Amino acid sequence: MSNDSSVGRLAGALRERAAALQPGDQLPSSRAIVSRYGVSPVTVGRALARLGAEGTVVTEPGRGTFVASRRAPLEDVAWQTVALGDARVDTTHLRRLLEVPGPGKLVLSSGYLADDLQPTRFLATATARAARRPGAWGRVPPTGLPELRAAFAATIGVDAGDVTVVAGGQSGLSAAFRALSPPRMPVLLEAPTYMGAVSAAQAADLRPVPVPTDVDGLRPDLLAEAFARTGAGLVYTQPTFANPTGTVLAAHRRQEVLDVVRAAGAFLVEDDWARHLVIDGVAPPPLLRDDRDGHVVYLTSLTKPVAPSLRVGALVARGPAADRLAAVRRAEDLFISRLLQEVAVELFGSPAWPRHLTALRAALRERRDTLVAGIRRDLPGVTVTPVPAGGLHVWVRLPPGVDDVELADRAARRDVVVEPGRPYFVAEPPAPHLRLTYAAATPADLTEATRRLAGELP
Repeated sequence: MSNDSSVGRLAGALRERAAALQPGDQLPSSRAIVSRYGVSPVTVGRALARLGAEGTVVTEPGRGTFVASRRAPLEDVAWQTVALGDARVDTTHLRRLLEVPGPGKLVLSSGYLADDLQPTRFLATATARAARRPGAWGRVPPTGLPELRAAFAATIGVDAGDVTVVAGGQSGLSAAFRALSPPRMPVLLEAPTYMGAVSAAQAADLRPVPVPTDVDGLRPDLLAEAFARTGAGLVYTQPTFANPTGTVLAAHRRQEVLDVVRAAGAFLVEDDWARHLVIDGVAPPPLLRDDRDGHVVYLTSLTKPVAPSLRVGALVARGPAADRLAAVRRAEDLFISRLLQEVAVELFGSPAWPRHLTALRAALRERRDTLVAGIRRDLPGVTVTPVPAGGLHVWVRLPPGVDDVELADRAARRDVVVEPGRPYFVAEPPAPHLRLTYAAATPADLTEATRRLAGELP
């Protein structure tokens, strides 16, 4: 076996062995490790690479793997506090969210599809085909492969010339914040909102300002007030299956929101990360299609509906904003891996793509319904607000007086990984919440998870 669990177990065993040796002592050969632990050479290589990255061992080609010398402790790093100045970006909660849970965990926190929901067989075949194409490892136009830009454009309903390929949604969001607002300006964010948007805003030296939402999404009246009070020129929103709430911007609010943005002379970043994750009904069209003056900058990605490491997405902008975005993208990473772009082209052009989406929709419906049923059965004091028609998350309100952060910590001790609601608010949350994800666990695991959570609630 060579999965992450096997790699982790082998790395742990070799780490213990290295701790019992002296610096410079040699570990057994890869062949001996394969024989002793009953694992594949690939697993051995990955486990040794993990130990090398953490400084436990040093591998010398042609000689072997040795216990690393003990690093001397740093004596005085206080000078760095002065040199670095204020810490503008706090990714504490985001870092925890991105950690890969260990074996045996019931994961209701990950914003990515479980392995069994990813089209891994197709991706392997498509990657092999793409890698054999002439120029697959060469350069690519900075705005992206023309074929991929055209594929995204057809999906979104825009001109291919308005599309810039980005390295996933987070990269596109970071580029948008840097390109569309001067530093030290306020940026308006839904409350609650995707915590990665808060980090991206801070990294762009912007000041996040919350705008409350309700079951119909962003409130136009409070959005107008926020623009007037702050002088902001940018708002970030998720109109379709918002993370974490799962809400969809109501039809009667769509034009109101666009009118408010137009009156403010501002930009609206539309994060359409969940368009391909519809469960019930049909997703509404992007706000972008109703924008005639270039106020909406649109972002989408293949990472969520396909696989975590297919970090390919698209930004759509018109007018001078498009040039600003392209310039920021070039400055940050020059261009996106051609191989990944070729794989995305294969995906869009294959009959496997609609088949995958159909199967994914059915699987997500089963898991969502299982989770909601478990909440209603095992957690009677918890309110689902509301049952999402798409996306990956169920947003639940906890009984008054429950500390959501402490609850998440207690759940972790029972091997249930959940996300407290507090990090999804820029300001004080109005009530305690949890964000529960149904895409990273099996139906059986979801049922067991709500049963264990019941033991941690009053």
